Amino acid sequence: MLEVHRIFKTYEGKLLLEDISFKVDTGETVCLLGASGSGKSTLLRIIAGLEESDAGFVSFNGMDLTSTPPHLRDFGLVFQDYALFPHLNVNENVAFGLKMRRLPQTEIARRVASSLELVNLTGFGTRKVTDLSGGEQQRVALARALAIQPRLLMFDEPLGALDRTLREGLLNELRTILHHTQIPAIYVTHDQEEAFTLADRILILHDGAILREGTPAGVWSNPGSAYVAKFLGLGNVFEGVVSDERKVETRYGDFTVQCTHKHSKGEKVHLLARPLPAESEANVLQGVVSDIIFQQERFKVTLDTGLYVYIDDAPKVGESILARVKVECLG
Repeated sequence: MLEVHRIFKTYEGKLLLEDISFKVDTGETVCLLGASGSGKSTLLRIIAGLEESDAGFVSFNGMDLTSTPPHLRDFGLVFQDYALFPHLNVNENVAFGLKMRRLPQTEIARRVASSLELVNLTGFGTRKVTDLSGGEQQRVALARALAIQPRLLMFDEPLGALDRTLREGLLNELRTILHHTQIPAIYVTHDQEEAFTLADRILILHDGAILREGTPAGVWSNPGSAYVAKFLGLGNVFEGVVSDERKVETRYGDFTVQCTHKHSKGEKVHLLARPLPAESEANVLQGVVSDIIFQQERFKVTLDTGLYVYIDDAPKVGESILARVKVECLG
């Protein structure tokens, strides 16, 4: 089990990581999800031993790795730019880490073949990596990481350079491989779809801190903050003022909310109005239609207020509508 203990990191006087702690269990895939500059890649490099933290430490199965160099941590790394050796063929690229470990040639050949089979590249061994497509090159990089039989796999935006179709296909294959091998993994991405498809657990980073941690379903149903709700695109986020125990007044109307927080009258809060219909809710968004886009078997309707809803039947631009929505208090 990997454990990250209270990591702090600054650069040129700016705090990049602030008190980061989490665990990765055997067979678990944890996604570090955040926008550019959130600190996720710096954190990954610290775990890999490529950078030092200012405070805190990383351990594996209870052993402090602070003094362990990267090549002795037995962690496999896969990067966005593949990091393949262009002068070596596929077999030679996959075998590189094994040769560095001075394994017998027969064992190297066995592991190379097994790893290429895992990533569906059997028969590609003698090809030049420069003749491969981007998706195939990333499979070679994954096979190289798997060949050393790592204790942990680490991915830094590995699908960022691929087009959508290739990305979706490789993402599903990667999920299958991780479940099959049961190797724990840390996957860094800014892409929500990748994180929610792949992760057993998601950590959302913002300004070097973990704002939300949980299962994909848990994070989606309970974002916990206005920033997370906006970042995930869960719906309309806006401010209001508490008028009584269950009522919040906003510029878009008054809303009745179920809230587990304790608020006093006059306190400012953030609300999330999810854009899909909620028949059991009395809350409505109203306005004049300013734009209509067909998405996901429904119509995304933007109102003149700037808010939006999804409905089954398309209204006309300029038409006034009311749409029931589920409204949650984000605190």
